[in-house]
Amino acid sequence: MNIAIAGAGYVGLSLAVLLAQHERVSCVTTTASKAEKINAGISPIRDREIEVFLSAGREGRIRLDLRATTDAERAYREAELVIIAVPTNYDEQRGCFDTSVVEQVIETVLRVNPGALMVIKSTIPMGYTELVQEKYGTENILFSPEFLRESRALYDNLHPSRIIVGAKPARRQAAEAFAGLLIRAAREPLLALEPAPEEIPTVFAAPTEAEAIKLFANAYLAVRVSFFNELDTYAQLKGLDAGRIIRGVCLDPRIGEHYNNPSFGYGGYCLPKDTVQLLANYKDVPQNLIGAVVQSNATRKDFIASTVLSRNPRAVGIYRLTMKSGSDNFRTSAIQGVMERLKAAGVTMLIYEPSLGGQDSFSGCEVIKDLDAFKERSDVILANRWDPCLEDVSHKVYTRDLYFRD
Repeated sequence: MNIAIAGAGYVGLSLAVLLAQHERVSCVTTTASKAEKINAGISPIRDREIEVFLSAGREGRIRLDLRATTDAERAYREAELVIIAVPTNYDEQRGCFDTSVVEQVIETVLRVNPGALMVIKSTIPMGYTELVQEKYGTENILFSPEFLRESRALYDNLHPSRIIVGAKPARRQAAEAFAGLLIRAAREPLLALEPAPEEIPTVFAAPTEAEAIKLFANAYLAVRVSFFNELDTYAQLKGLDAGRIIRGVCLDPRIGEHYNNPSFGYGGYCLPKDTVQLLANYKDVPQNLIGAVVQSNATRKDFIASTVLSRNPRAVGIYRLTMKSGSDNFRTSAIQGVMERLKAAGVTMLIYEPSLGGQDSFSGCEVIKDLDAFKERSDVILANRWDPCLEDVSHKVYTRDLYFRD
């Protein structure tokens, strides 16, 4: 099957590599340098499994039928299936996701190849798939949410927790065929880095139900992050051992010892925008919890900033903008929210972030490329996640990473 994938970020590129094991895949990107890297077998993003698979393809150990291109029309014209994995940032002014790029792809596909099946992988508001089906007069648009972690996107596609496909009853066969592509790619990998999954739970739902699954799943994760962050805030202010309390709480098997490591707040590309979008979807529905979670995340950043300010630092060092170790993605990371609050208080901030490359400044703050100079000049060092390289200045470090993971 010929497949075109619009987007070469974590979602798009991981799907491209996954499906290129058994299908012919064109990965469409607007960035020529990104296309060149992919075609040279080099990952433009930090993701261990993508890097391993592309390297194996480059060295001839496996055959990935994958090409990256900036020629969207040609890729869509040749495709039987177009997967849409483009950004849908939250538009604060409109109070919803910006789906304009999704619709640009749909319109191009309908113009050059109206018979192609389209599957939206971008996160969208509830009701959106049916809205565009009606707008463009086609039921040939499905929705399938992704559940991926930054820097482990291909791993999560090779070992999916579940596959969800949203389609109207008339398109059930197409939904099953799409799920079959994902299942085969996971069960029959060209590189067996770990045992392939024996069973992959698969749910076929109405489009709006599939959209709801995505938003509510991320909302629950945000609830869990917020819960342990508020526990940690309480423990700090009352002089208690947060780690001991969390362990005691999580030994209850109904709660579990996972996703419980305190942080500066939930961040990254998905949780912040998905929770506010879900809250917007609740416009005419009674709720308390979702709004409280959104507010809780802001309160946590307020608390972190006030704790740092109580130390009266002359210069605060920001050790990494990324959300977690092993990632090079820092879109809407929690530490940036803390930075905004410190900046408003007039604090000088210094940033150490290798992924910024040659930049000398970021968000009005000086970027220091030498780690030793960064440590020397910082009175307090903020680290959302601990790194052993900070051991020699541990007395300066403020982190809530109790378990040195996540």
